[in-house]
Amino acid sequence: MDVRGKVAIVTGASGGIGLATARLLSSKGAKLALVARSKDKLERLAKEMPSAIAVAADISKPSDVEGMIKQVQQHFGRIDILVNNAGQGYDSPIEKIDAEVMRCIFDLDFAGQVLAMKQVIPIMRKQGVGSIVNVSSSLALMHIPGMSVYAALKQALAHISLTAAEELKGDNIKVAVVYPYITLTDFEKNTVKTGSPRWESEGGEEEEGGGLPFKPDTAEYVAQKIVDGIETGATEIFAHDWTQKPRR
Repeated sequence: MDVRGKVAIVTGASGGIGLATARLLSSKGAKLALVARSKDKLERLAKEMPSAIAVAADISKPSDVEGMIKQVQQHFGRIDILVNNAGQGYDSPIEKIDAEVMRCIFDLDFAGQVLAMKQVIPIMRKQGVGSIVNVSSSLALMHIPGMSVYAALKQALAHISLTAAEELKGDNIKVAVVYPYITLTDFEKNTVKTGSPRWESEGGEEEEGGGLPFKPDTAEYVAQKIVDGIETGATEIFAHDWTQKPRR
């Protein structure tokens, strides 16, 4: 898909991969709906991008997701691209998992993404074209102690993405799943932790690659992967070739 002139929703757009993706799409001529909970920050960012609007929404709340989709469609008249990027990490040994936290992470990292897909599919089908990109994680392909809940939800998101890709082939709607590696954002800082953390928060040692098999990526690197995937119609987008094989 040529993104020029297309209407793109990017969730989790107030920072990190979401913001980098929004900026890259805008630089290529797309019209942006920046979605996150931070209304003031979104409004400031929207002023930096031509034809961008700020839509404050909590993706973990179904009413917010439905309202967000309606607002974007009413404003632009169509929706061509959905980048499901909003999410939060949860780091906990299985025996110390907090049921309430797990449910909140489920609502944000999986249920909200699925509901956003459900809402845009009829719109894209009527248009005869669309692109949905769900941001999973390379952890979905690994078995890392302490990351069971997050990895499982990201694997579920990957599975539903690949299923949707098959279901929607006849409607000219492309569905892709992206598997980022560790990325230099505030993600780890905002990760909920129960028990001992798996590793130190991003920055410091991680930025030097200490204790990691490869150095973390920049948000701009991942954003480029996402946009390349939209443009080429790829179904699975791996940050690195080595992530295609399960690792322990």
